[in-house]
Amino acid sequence: MMEGNRPQTGRTPALAARVLDRALFVALTVVFGAFAGAFCWGFFFLMNAGISLLWETVPAALTAAGLPAVAYPLAFCAVGGVCIGLFQKKVGPYPDDMNTVLAKVKATGRYEYTHVPSMFAGALLPLLFGGSIGPEAGLTGVIAGLCTWVGDRLRFMGKEMRELANAGTAAIISAIFAAPLFGLAAPLFGYADESDGDPARREGGAQASIEVPKAKKIVVYLFAIAGALGAFALLTMLVGTGGGLPHFSDMTAGAHELLWALPIVAVGACAGWCFHACGAGVRWVAGKLGDRPVVKAVLAGCVLGGIGIALPYAIFAGEAQTEMLAASWTGMSAAVLLATGFLKVLATQACLGLGWRGGHFFPLIFAGISIGYACAHLMGVDPVFALCVCTAALLGAVMRQPLMTALLLMLCFPASGILFMLAAAAIGAAIPVPRRFLED
Repeated sequence: MMEGNRPQTGRTPALAARVLDRALFVALTVVFGAFAGAFCWGFFFLMNAGISLLWETVPAALTAAGLPAVAYPLAFCAVGGVCIGLFQKKVGPYPDDMNTVLAKVKATGRYEYTHVPSMFAGALLPLLFGGSIGPEAGLTGVIAGLCTWVGDRLRFMGKEMRELANAGTAAIISAIFAAPLFGLAAPLFGYADESDGDPARREGGAQASIEVPKAKKIVVYLFAIAGALGAFALLTMLVGTGGGLPHFSDMTAGAHELLWALPIVAVGACAGWCFHACGAGVRWVAGKLGDRPVVKAVLAGCVLGGIGIALPYAIFAGEAQTEMLAASWTGMSAAVLLATGFLKVLATQACLGLGWRGGHFFPLIFAGISIGYACAHLMGVDPVFALCVCTAALLGAVMRQPLMTALLLMLCFPASGILFMLAAAAIGAAIPVPRRFLED
């Protein structure tokens, strides 16, 4: 009888070892999620400090010295174009956009980390100079690269460590957007929107991921997301400096709002369609300019700065500008709000297509909010309802994925608006876009 019991006894240490390995992996996942959240907070801290220095302290000094500051946006954005162009020429086209990062991680379980410092610098530089782009591209690439580096050094723990890069992307996306469901869904199910003109990238997002059971993935990503959001919230509470867009609440959706819902959706979808059209135009210009990164970046800076002189809210990523707009929109005309939103779309494509590398989510959300405020002015509807459906329609037309659009916009709008966001995003996604607008 004792002989028969020996195999059972022998399995006990192996089971204990597996449990210990899993516990260690979960602990590492939480730690690296927390690191991703802290890294995101630090990036926003540096970005806000740099913008305050370059766009508040320096103009104040110029004014005190008797120098005209009215053309400062144009001059400074042009200088920024020179710096960005030289960076692209000397270092390379960094960072990759978020679609590319997610596609590579999903296909291979890793993201190369040899150029992490360049990705960080390339992500921060255009934001300091007022770029109408978001930080998600650089942050996602840096965290994915660092997680891959750690995974390479912990190979003895098995293939599960190859999921660390995926978990890291889930954590950083959740921290950037304060949208845990979007952060969970993007790396888990794949994300590649049709605003990305490179067909290879869209195909890359559909490749097979590392074979780890889906339930296990969800648990791993949730631990990473919890660590990221916890670290970000703790640092924001202790230091008081964070990032991200504000959250709107107290939405009213009465008969009057429902009556005007389709016209508002149509305006938002039109802005999304214009995003694709502007992208095609910018790519045509970029093709004519050829391999001249400095010239391209300076041109983008001039477009951005010229818009910024007339419409100051139309530059930068859009987080702080959204808060400013929420406090001042009632004193602005509908025409100015519409112009701000639509020119924000143009400025974003000019930046992305001419070397100011980054993401498009933050500026497009701001554009939708600005246009939504214009609709609230013109139609007399509840402003939060107008922002909700207008922004969803715009992003739906750009992303072509209504569910992902709604998950993303939950960072800004109340949960009671989820059905309106889904419907508006679905209508926006149904708007046909010429294939030539989506391809290089």
